[in-house]
Amino acid sequence: MKRTGSLVATTVFSCIGMNIIAADQYIAIVVPGRMFKSAYDAKKLHPKNLSRILENSGTMTSPLIPWNSCGAFMGATLGVNPLAYLPYAFLNLLVPLVSIFYGYTGITMEKVSDSPE
Repeated sequence: MKRTGSLVATTVFSCIGMNIIAADQYIAIVVPGRMFKSAYDAKKLHPKNLSRILENSGTMTSPLIPWNSCGAFMGATLGVNPLAYLPYAFLNLLVPLVSIFYGYTGITMEKVSDSPE
């Protein structure tokens, strides 16, 4: 991954994929976080960038997966299958896309300073 945007996009899609495969929100945050920490460090990106992207993609998409623990809870509590409210979950759908946009444009992508404060 040569560009920050591609690193962010890969992180987002990894979180979504882990939500689908692992069926648990916490696994979908921890595993990609551990996987991509060194890549963010190599690009000298502040750790808060990785944290924000994990939140924006791992947490926000978990209620949309019916077999995920969050989706199952929402389905049982609301009595509605998560796929039924998927078209109306604008926040859950747009936030990962905004993260990718920020990654490619560099907006809010803070770098780690080399000089000690």
